[in-house]
Amino acid sequence: MKKLTLKIVYSALCLALCLILPFLTGQIPEIGNMLCPMHIPVFICGFICGFPWGMAVGFIAPLLRSAIFTMPPLYPVAFAMAFELLAYGFVSGLLYKLLPKKIPYIYASLVAAMISGRIVWGIVKAILATIAGSTFPLEVFYTEAVLNAIPGIILQIVMIPLIIIALRKARLILND
Repeated sequence: MKKLTLKIVYSALCLALCLILPFLTGQIPEIGNMLCPMHIPVFICGFICGFPWGMAVGFIAPLLRSAIFTMPPLYPVAFAMAFELLAYGFVSGLLYKLLPKKIPYIYASLVAAMISGRIVWGIVKAILATIAGSTFPLEVFYTEAVLNAIPGIILQIVMIPLIIIALRKARLILND
């Protein structure tokens, strides 16, 4: 019961961070697209609470933020992000649980989650473009998912493992 309560509290904290961190970018979409501030708490939630909680926070966060603050715009941005962040929470939580609890595997889990989420995002964007009678070329996917996000990718690769290592030392990881 205590572990469940902690997972609820940590997940709520991560969701709150998803709502608040984008204010650091001043609600400017170009900066937000580069730094990806909503991604960080979702990865952390997956690592510390497990994949079901990471998935839930990841899916809810962009939709809730769009409903409350109108950023990101609900369609198609927040809608596609919901599936991307769901994948981040799922893959980071699942791989962290399955792989050995050594530092290289934290990085492996994170990078696998980052790649998976971006692929899911691209698939959802392509489906939405097809429904709208448009296209989503591979060049656009690469530019939006990789090139524009390089600062955020670097930030995530540097910060998230350090946070997870610190939380492990403090025995705050519940996804064991």
